[in-house]
Amino acid sequence: MTGIVLKTANELQVMRLAGGILSRLLKLLEQEVKPGVTTKRLDIIAEQMIRDEGGEPAFKGYYGYPASICASVNEEVVHGIPGNRVLKDGDIAGIDVGVRLQDYYSDAARTFAVGSVDEQSRRLINLTREALGLGIDQAVEGHRLSDISWAVQSFAESNGLSVVKQYVGHGIGRSLHEEPQVPNYGKPHEGPKLMEGMALAIEPMLNIGAADVEVLEDGWTVVTKDRKRSGHFEQTIFVGKVQAEIVTE
Repeated sequence: MTGIVLKTANELQVMRLAGGILSRLLKLLEQEVKPGVTTKRLDIIAEQMIRDEGGEPAFKGYYGYPASICASVNEEVVHGIPGNRVLKDGDIAGIDVGVRLQDYYSDAARTFAVGSVDEQSRRLINLTREALGLGIDQAVEGHRLSDISWAVQSFAESNGLSVVKQYVGHGIGRSLHEEPQVPNYGKPHEGPKLMEGMALAIEPMLNIGAADVEVLEDGWTVVTKDRKRSGHFEQTIFVGKVQAEIVTE
């Protein structure tokens, strides 16, 4: 349990409010992600809504990150910087976004189909979402942290997808990234015991091709080395006695 902070009921309630902002924002962005829109436009929409709802964009300025969302298209895995890139029919776009509200954080990501995507891309999106759900199912008191990791990895690999290992989920609360790290791979029944009051951001990143990734020259954007497509889903959850509570949905 070293370094893992259990949240009080009051802290969890603030995080629920931050998660509610994210849930509504991602529903809005789902309508806005379409052919012809720039990733910068999505960033502007996101920042405006977060501030209108009384929150702050958690990512903006975080270690110098220049935007409110990460917008990762096609072979981009995570941390894509919004800009003048125009989304095209057939693209997939991963949007990762965080909210800070009253000194507490929530974090979530979705991968959206842009217009009509091919069957392989649609399958990637659906399976990555499903892998996240299976990981969340393990976030129950008495289980161990790696039960989440194993649920994601075993499902992904049994469906022919590879798991990104360099980037992981994390604890969350008064900081955007807290202990523990939550890998998307590992053996079951290892690591810290899960306890009610833990808040985690679980976030599978799954690739159609190989697991290997690299960072582009901008210092942020992570891409698959083979340039095949990658999916990313994330929810902030609270570990429960019987089942996890998803606070960003």
